[in-house]
Amino acid sequence: MILAVVLLLLTVGSVLFHFYSPWWWTPIASNWDYIDHTIIITFWITGVAFVLIIGFVAYCVYRFRHREGQEAHYEPENKRLEWWLTIATSLGVAGLLAPGLVVWKDFVTVPAGASEIEVMGQQWQWSFRLPGKDGVLGKSSDGAVTVENPFGINKDDPQAQDDIVLEAADLHLPAGKPIKVLLRSKDVLHNFYVPEFRAKMDLIPGMVTYFWFTPTRTAKFDILCFELCGTGHYTMRGSVVVEDDAAYQTWLSQQTAFRDTYQRTKVVTKDSSVQ
Repeated sequence: MILAVVLLLLTVGSVLFHFYSPWWWTPIASNWDYIDHTIIITFWITGVAFVLIIGFVAYCVYRFRHREGQEAHYEPENKRLEWWLTIATSLGVAGLLAPGLVVWKDFVTVPAGASEIEVMGQQWQWSFRLPGKDGVLGKSSDGAVTVENPFGINKDDPQAQDDIVLEAADLHLPAGKPIKVLLRSKDVLHNFYVPEFRAKMDLIPGMVTYFWFTPTRTAKFDILCFELCGTGHYTMRGSVVVEDDAAYQTWLSQQTAFRDTYQRTKVVTKDSSVQ
């Protein structure tokens, strides 16, 4: 009896904690409210299953408790119950998977006209590459990565000359425009995550992963690494500044293009090696 009551209290307490918990998502700042809806659907399906299963266990603990003179009844099969459990489980799994598959399709289907940016993760720092005035990122490769060229940008590519490279600096983005985020890693597995955007993706060494989103609110947001990447994982943070188009263009015009940054870095590196 006591165990049955404890199980029921656990169930009721869990449900009340969910509805009255002070911890919830940060206010969304992108187009991915679909992800919130999908998570809420998951909460309802798993929540109902949790209540039914724990309630059934509590009922069984009480109903089939030990009583003097009562013998256990052996029933190895119950086709009717098995059919009901199979159908209910199948519907529950379908309800969990279907919304996620729909959202995932949208998540990796980049709309036409989306601008591209590149994110590079390394222990324990974020770096970014943005297109310059031509709006196009130049070619790059992992084999060309050096200290003075952290993205491995092809220095002979005309479209790469005006690219903007930001190392350990704030990422600036215009509000209201779709952006395709290309993700690369120099060393180990990282994960690029901005809680307000509801969008995140692994950075896998040797691969280029991607997702897209549209910032919808101007503000400054934290960038987190959401994959354990070493002893300094907790320090791998950054900031993304979402601003209106005029402010973004002003900021962009103040940045140094890759052709100038690369040449200056080569000179500094050469002078340092001579010394």
